[in-house]
Formats: sequence, C-alpha cells, structure tokens
Amino acid sequence: MKEITISPLTRLEGHGKIEIFLNDSGNVDKAYLVIDELRGFENFCRGRPSEDMPQITQRICGVCPTAHHTASVKALDSLYDVKPTPTARLIRELMYNLFMVEDHALHFYILAGPDIIVGPKAPREERNVVGIIKKVGIETASYIIKTRKSVRDMMQYIGGKTVHPVFGLPGGVAKALKPEDKEKLQELAKVAKEFSIKTLETFKNVVLKNKDIFDLFMNEAYRHETYYMGLVNSKNQDEFYDGPIRVVDPKGNEYAKFPVEEYEKHLAEHVEPWTFVRFTYLRNVGWKGFVDGKDSGIISVAPLARLNVSDSMATPLANQAFGEFYDTVGEKPAHYTLMNHWARVIEILYAAERIEEIVKNEELYGKNIRNIPEKVNEKRTGYGVVEAPRGTLIHKYVTDERGIMKDLDLIVATQNNAARMSLSIERAAKYFIKGDQVEEGLLNMVEMAYRAYDPCLACATHELTGMHIFDLNIRNNKGEIIKTSVIGN
Repeated sequence: MKEITISPLTRLEGHGKIEIFLNDSGNVDKAYLVIDELRGFENFCRGRPSEDMPQITQRICGVCPTAHHTASVKALDSLYDVKPTPTARLIRELMYNLFMVEDHALHFYILAGPDIIVGPKAPREERNVVGIIKKVGIETASYIIKTRKSVRDMMQYIGGKTVHPVFGLPGGVAKALKPEDKEKLQELAKVAKEFSIKTLETFKNVVLKNKDIFDLFMNEAYRHETYYMGLVNSKNQDEFYDGPIRVVDPKGNEYAKFPVEEYEKHLAEHVEPWTFVRFTYLRNVGWKGFVDGKDSGIISVAPLARLNVSDSMATPLANQAFGEFYDTVGEKPAHYTLMNHWARVIEILYAAERIEEIVKNEELYGKNIRNIPEKVNEKRTGYGVVEAPRGTLIHKYVTDERGIMKDLDLIVATQNNAARMSLSIERAAKYFIKGDQVEEGLLNMVEMAYRAYDPCLACATHELTGMHIFDLNIRNNKGEIIKTSVIGN
C-alpha cells in the first residue's frame, strides 16, 4: 500500500497534515485529516480567576481572538448573573460585526482566493497573495488592503487592540464611544458596505461566470448531506452575537432549538487515535462513524450552515443575496461544501449592513457602559456562545464561590466541523486521485475540501488530559532509532 502525505496544510490557522493511503490499484483506500498539535487551555485555566478568562482563552488563536473574547465575556455575564447595559451590548455587537467583515474578507481574498480567484490547478508559486494581486490588479488589491486596514483600525479603537482585544467585561465594556465618534463610524459603515457589495460582485464574476470553477463548486466530490447548526434570532435569521442554537436535519427540517445552557443535552464528543481534535456530534442521533445522512449524528457549522439553519437574512441586501444563492444552488439546505465561500461573502454583506444599523443608533454613544457584577450565581456556572467566523463557539465555566475556575469546556467551531471535514477530505481524495500519477494541482483540490471550512486547528485541540500523547524517537546520525520514550503518562 502506498501513502501520500500532504504536509504542512496551508492557508489556515494551525498545524496538520493529510495522510492518503492508496490500494494496489493506485486508488484511494482511506484518507485522514491529522491534527497533530496540542494545546492545554482547558487545563491551565483551572485555578485562575474567572475574570482572567477573556484575556487567556483568546490566546488560543491569533486569527479569531475576538470570537473567544466575546464568548468568554458572555460566559462571565452568565456566571455573575449580570446583563450588559443596552449601550454596552451595542458596542460589543458593533465590534463583533467589524471582526466578521475583517475575518471573512481575510479568508475569501487571501486564504481561499488562490483557489477560486487564481485557480485550483494554477502553479503553486502563483497560488498565493501575489497571484491574487496579479489576477485582480494592483488597484483592486490596494482597495482590499486599505479597507481591511480601516476596519482593523476601528477594531483597535473600540477594543484597545485589533488582535487580543481588552474591552469586554462582565456586565459591559471598558470604554464608551463618544458622540463625536458618530461621523467617523458612519463613514466606516459606508466604506464597509461598499466593500461588501464589491466583494459579492467579485465572487459572481470570478465563480458564477467561470464554468470550470462553478462546476467544481457543484461537484459531488464536495457534497455531504449532514445536519447543520447555528445561532438564529427570533425570526430564524442568521445571527452572530446572540440567540438560540438551531439545528436542522439534512432535509432542512428543524431538529432542535435550544439555549446554550442546554448544549450538553444535544452535543457530545467522539475521539479517534489518529488526531488530537475531538469530533462533536448530535448526542440523541449518536455517533455512527464517518458517514453522512439523516441517521448520522455528524453536524456542520460555519457560513453555509448558518444560512442553512436560517429562513432569511435580517438585512435587505443580504436577504436578496440569500435568495439568489438558493435559487442558483437549487436546494435548501445546500450540501455543497465549497458553497461556504459564497455564504461567507453573503455574511460579509450582512455584517456591513448590521454595522450601518448599529452606528445610527443613538444609544451606542451613551455613557452607561456597565452593570457591575456582585457575586457568582447559585450554580456557579456560566455559559457563553457566539458564531465565530468558523461556526458556533461555546464557552462553559464552572467556579467556586469566589469565581475561581474549577473547570471549563470549550466547544469550538472546528471541532463541530471536524467529522464533516474528515468526510470531505476522504471523498475529495477518492474522487480526484486515481492511479500512480498524482498531479500537484489535484492534491490542492483535496486541500480545498478543508479550506472551505476556514478551520482553526489550534482552537480545536485545547485539552491536555495526561493520557499517552506521543512517542519520542531519538535517532543517531545514520537515522537509526537508538531510544524511544512515551510522552504523556
């Protein structure tokens, strides 16, 4: 049996590899998405003051720290049984939607862009940001960079930092916005909206009008019929900051809707020996292995899942794009994995429109920015949830009566997607790799199966359990193993 290793995985956050095993006929027998890095956040946070969690847990990731920071602050709201003031909530939501615009744009133009803008089979040296600049032109590339910088500058102004913000507090935020900020924020909202509209136009011109790429988006190699999960508002519309968690089955029927406090009744985790990531699945359906369909408990989150669990979008232009999306795909839920890229662009538009709504609200500029917490709740447990760019993110904290951390559980988007990503990797490998001659471009098309989810591998491997972690082999200068040690127990 022959083996193909794709290592390292590229254009994502974290470290991992793909192991592809070929049978004697040269066809793929099995393929594995192996995440071989390990973080210990669920262990070393124990014993720390709970109010430290928004600063500590966001260090899990340098790409989506705002998601962890916000989920953590909301968990503290719950733990201390305190609600943020209306002004503080608006400031938080404004910051979060700015983050969604910035992060989604990063993925669309920089991480996924080389595949869908430059082309999946383009030479490796062209599948990068330089290739994108050549494709879209210096003027357009400069506009993209300039707009992202404007958004990031405002995130820094509101949050203290662009990466690892310092503004969230239980019951509110650390800094108020000033009335004189209104004009600047409204101008930024206008820029963000124009940017989102142009990004949607770029997607239509690059993908929808390019038959080869559109056919790839609709290719059975990237199709899985799974359950989908995401936050919604009271009208079952796509929501980033708050709301119940909704799950629909592969036919689009509502399977469950529940507050974050009940997530353990609905979600469970499965482990495999070949990866450090845990696989989230629907507890009441059960783990049936790496198969899709209604009898499988595998779920999917991220932009496509959020659209699939929603009946519409809450803003007009995004809702129009939502309708065009499903008219074109021809099914709801849409099961084609690469359609995450289109859904992501629609969400950029929604976030920009929501920013526009928020900055017009006079309450955003109020002075009452915090309700001071008094003590932890009777259960000494707090829950927080947001929609990270990569999907549903849950923080659960358990403390003593002083608010000192005794336990925590982090259910992150990438582990919610881990099982479906594994399905995607294997199906794409079996579809594209035939025989002994394997083109590099075909291997990239296998990698595209995980890139669509925009995974954060560091976020997904966050517990150090004390179990057997790995074998350490020490070799001499001839490559011969002279000593082996078991690391972990």
